Amino acid sequence: MAITGAIPLALMAQTGKKKIPVGIELYSVRDELAKDMPATLRTVAKQGYEIVEFYNPYFTDWTVDTAKLARKVMDDSGIRCNSTHNNTPSFTDDGLKKAIELNQIIGSKYIMMAQGPRITTLDGWKALGEQLTAVSEKLKPLGMGTGYHNHAQEWPLLEGKRPMDVLAASSSKDVVLQFDVGTCVQSGQDPVAWINANPGRIKSIHCKDWGAGQGRGYAVAFGEGDCPWLKIFAAAEAAGGVEYYLIEQEQSPPGQQFVMAERCMTNWKKLKG
Repeated sequence: MAITGAIPLALMAQTGKKKIPVGIELYSVRDELAKDMPATLRTVAKQGYEIVEFYNPYFTDWTVDTAKLARKVMDDSGIRCNSTHNNTPSFTDDGLKKAIELNQIIGSKYIMMAQGPRITTLDGWKALGEQLTAVSEKLKPLGMGTGYHNHAQEWPLLEGKRPMDVLAASSSKDVVLQFDVGTCVQSGQDPVAWINANPGRIKSIHCKDWGAGQGRGYAVAFGEGDCPWLKIFAAAEAAGGVEYYLIEQEQSPPGQQFVMAERCMTNWKKLKG
């Protein structure tokens, strides 16, 4: 009786927990995307991805009609775009107008800075945080936001401090800290500690794995490297404020990008159910 009585409680707990959707950073399938964008979107949707994130060429190469086509294919395939990756030109006055237009068409809420200017001082990182805050204020009335996607360069000490800490402290709490896990782990940093130190700001996470050792690095598939994913998920959902996950496979064997994307999804299901 004790066992059977526990089953409904377990089911209730599982049902009551909000499911965080998983998507794919389309850089993972960049060669396929360049060849045939509609077919690529349909393929990743069939593999089980719920969200896609477009990266910088969308800004430089797309027209309004291209964005409308992408939106139609996504709507027809049952997937959506929550954010895009952008370089510095998207954050100029004219560039931001273009980025807003394209992001609104495809339904994206967040215009993320994935590659900013070259910065060599802490004052430079502070200024970037202030710039992102200003952009956030411009986007807020539109129901949109901005954020910063870290790479490896933000973790080593600069003038005695980590640039990521300075960027976080100098930007408003509305500025999303999109967390690239693999680069954090590669740099010898604690990903769980970073999430817990920035509650509510880790709204999206790039689930890019990394493994130490020859032939591994970013060539390992998601779930097969050194990142402590279960601890990361727990922290992200308890403190980080994560809204969605994005799997990113940075390196794939030639011609195997879709294969690796499917392998990552298989591993995701094993870890997250």
